Amino acid sequence: MSTIFTLFMILIMILSILLIVIVMAQNPKGGGLSGTFGGTSSAQFGVQRTNDFMEKATWTLGITITALILLSVVLTAKPTTTLKPAPTQREAPAPQTAPATNNPAVPAAPMP
Repeated sequence: MSTIFTLFMILIMILSILLIVIVMAQNPKGGGLSGTFGGTSSAQFGVQRTNDFMEKATWTLGITITALILLSVVLTAKPTTTLKPAPTQREAPAPQTAPATNNPAVPAAPMP
């Protein structure tokens, strides 16, 4: 089980790094933080096909990462055992006896 989990984690990390690279490589489409800092002048006239590929790659990687995470949880989960209900029968309490004491008022039996 541990090797499957390790394999899933390595795949998820590689795809996550690839997703970061693709998101960072995309041209901003205006607005957002890039528009606030003055990055909207020449960035809007990029190649449309490249933007379509980048957008599809982003969605595909995001969905693949999500599916791998869910699949890893399902495949590596430990089976749960069903808890048996507690018995309703109660045990009888142990009989209580008085503790032995060294009472000086009671004389000890003489030894023969």
